[in-house]
Amino acid sequence: MCREGDEAQDDCGSREEWTLLFWTSLAVIVPVIITLWCSAQRSKRKTHMKDFFRKSKHGWHYTDLFNKPTYCCVCSQHILHGAFCDCCGVCADEQCLRRADRSLPCKEIVAPSGRDGAMEHRWVRGNVPLASYCAACKQQCGTQPKLCDFRCVWCQTTVHDDCMDSLADADVCDLGEFHSLIIPPHYLYRVNKLRRRHPDEYSKVFDLSELTPSKALQLCTLLPPGSVRVLVCGGDGTVGWVLDAIDTMKLKGQDQFIPRVTILPLGTGNDLSNTLGWGAGYAGEIPVEQVLRNVLDAEVVKMDRWKVQVASKGLYFRKPKVLSMNNYFSVGPDALMALNFHTHREKTPSFFSSRIINKAVYFLYGTKDCLVQECKDLDKRIELELDGERVALPSLEGIIVCNIGYWGGGCRLWEGMGDEPCPLDDGLLEVVGVFGSFHCAQIQVKLANPVRLGQAHTVRLVLKSSKMPMQVDGEPWAQGPCTITITHKTQALMLYHSAEQTDDDDDESSASETESPTPHDSPRPPGPASARALPIM
Repeated sequence: MCREGDEAQDDCGSREEWTLLFWTSLAVIVPVIITLWCSAQRSKRKTHMKDFFRKSKHGWHYTDLFNKPTYCCVCSQHILHGAFCDCCGVCADEQCLRRADRSLPCKEIVAPSGRDGAMEHRWVRGNVPLASYCAACKQQCGTQPKLCDFRCVWCQTTVHDDCMDSLADADVCDLGEFHSLIIPPHYLYRVNKLRRRHPDEYSKVFDLSELTPSKALQLCTLLPPGSVRVLVCGGDGTVGWVLDAIDTMKLKGQDQFIPRVTILPLGTGNDLSNTLGWGAGYAGEIPVEQVLRNVLDAEVVKMDRWKVQVASKGLYFRKPKVLSMNNYFSVGPDALMALNFHTHREKTPSFFSSRIINKAVYFLYGTKDCLVQECKDLDKRIELELDGERVALPSLEGIIVCNIGYWGGGCRLWEGMGDEPCPLDDGLLEVVGVFGSFHCAQIQVKLANPVRLGQAHTVRLVLKSSKMPMQVDGEPWAQGPCTITITHKTQALMLYHSAEQTDDDDDESSASETESPTPHDSPRPPGPASARALPIM
């Protein structure tokens, strides 16, 4: 009797365990299935919309979640996911997207001027920026939880629905605070007409994922000579890409149209950006409006650019490899870290999407090389000449040839030894040596200094035997026996930002904001006739 009771109790306990296991498995599997299904639907939806976005005149971008309360410009309903145009700011949910594309035209980059040669406002209703103020009554806009109020996509003027009729000069747009950074559409229209270009040639924004910067920079030839400033959003490699395209303009005899280049640092190292005063990285901590003000106030400086010629030993009939250098050339442990990083990033690019992860991977490779020492005895395998004079090398593992003040993600190699910063346009290169990866780490935390080897106008290195890792501006490769010659190539016009000036400007702007909350009451930059009126691309 007891045995039967125990068996029944065991069966009951077993059923409870299986029931618990079933529901636990269901609780785990169902969310996974739902997530996979949603991901598949999202991918299918984005693929379906990709062709539609490509044909549209809007710059549509699909998003699963808007970062602030957003309302559809067609049905006026609140939306969580849908699409927005990064050119004019129109927002629409998925069901209204095609209707929005037909009924709400995007702002025109090339268009004739209005009556009396004046430019008219291009109003978009709803979703005005936070802390916007009405140009008529000076009260805050966009405070109601619905689609309300208007914003001009050119001058960024905002106005209440009820104040639109009372707005002075409601039809005239002056392009707002940043009018000197905007190319008016009627200007390109007139130039296209004078030069008999195709009317749609500059009707859309250039997409650098589909064409080279050289094509986009031809827009500079339509603008007044010396008036263009180009903001490069990326790392040092992206800056070099644009500067090479500018060199192509020089070869075409377009020197008078060459733009000034400034940087918004989005890369890993950002040493060139650091040297020019634009910081070691940008993560949205500074408002875009302040970035544009800094560009307006920046100083034009010249920067040397260098030609790196690599002639492989024994391959006399092959044309030497020629590279452009803005930052530095190196052979040794730092080039080895860059090569390992580059190899693994090519295999899994999605993993290397964070600046913190990238630096952590660099650290791991540097730690590994401290133990392995793959570049030891470099001084026995390489010869160094500075301006034709042979330099005796100590027991080194790496040689670094610098053109700018920063190296290795924010470390000052030459200036860290007590000297004044070297000019960017002195036609000289600074050459230093390192004893290994551990020495590089010590230099970066200011516990050691590199070995100074000298300065020169021309640097020549001869790799006599074996393969060694090399890099130019973060682009690495493995190189066999060769001769490397670094000579002056040209100079680039860059924009230098002074941090001290920004602090003063911030204090002044804070004071003016205290006096009046209306952005349109603040002083504006000079007009197009001024020397500071430099359109930016």
